[in-house]
Amino acid sequence: MKGILLTATWNFGRLAVERAFNALELGASALDAVETGINAVEMDPSVQSVGYGGLPNRAGYVELDAAIMDAHGHRSGAVAALRGFPRAISVARRVMEVLPHALLVGEGAAEFAREQGFEEEETLSPEASEQWLQWRETQAPPADVEDHDTVGMILWTPDTIVVGCSTSGLKWKYPGRVGDSPIVGAGLYADAEVGAAVATGNGDEISRVALCSRVAFLMELGRSAQEACDEAIRYLMRKRSDEKGVPPHAAVLAVRADGSFGVSASYAKFPYALHDGQSLTMHEREALQPD
Repeated sequence: MKGILLTATWNFGRLAVERAFNALELGASALDAVETGINAVEMDPSVQSVGYGGLPNRAGYVELDAAIMDAHGHRSGAVAALRGFPRAISVARRVMEVLPHALLVGEGAAEFAREQGFEEEETLSPEASEQWLQWRETQAPPADVEDHDTVGMILWTPDTIVVGCSTSGLKWKYPGRVGDSPIVGAGLYADAEVGAAVATGNGDEISRVALCSRVAFLMELGRSAQEACDEAIRYLMRKRSDEKGVPPHAAVLAVRADGSFGVSASYAKFPYALHDGQSLTMHEREALQPD
């Protein structure tokens, strides 16, 4: 299948890309394919940072964030702090298609999901519950690098660009905490004349620099997708590194409107999946060196 580029974050991005590409081969739309790919990760109990199986907040509840954006017309929909509906990307898509709003949160998002006919399901897996019970005994702080594995996906064709992301967020987070994933311009962005970007990593820090909108702005200025990703990550490293010069963990994928691809990360061996319409390959990106 020619004229297609699919990319997704992390090792579980392989599953997302496989399912999305299979859906395209069966005639699915770009939106359907992205939703299908992300759903596959959301419903995989072995993934403890997305959907069912995601590790809960400090109170023991799984709260999900997700967003989807269609580059044509800047259409977007998102949900945040959503409980009881593991396919958060599907609820986010329905927000985009049904409501004039860009983002629903908390109980409002859950009530909308019920109204739209989504079935309320368990989101806390037995394994995640056991880990939470163990954590409750120690209250140990989470390790940053392990706790921000958002599934982000971009699908590009010459006529369409769709981007989506879904996460359960930082484990043991304060109830109601929302990261970058459902925030347009922070965790994802898409513009038909420019391209798309999706981020993963420390969502609080990614939000503080509006990382994906920065990537898109740089591409609009004429940077390649790779140059835009590198410049945006270097900006994050300059602005948000701690007193010891250690940058927050973050990575970004981007595809320009012309189909060129870029990826950059502030930490080593960031894995991602890439499908060029002919074959699916896995890659690792080394940490970008500061200026």
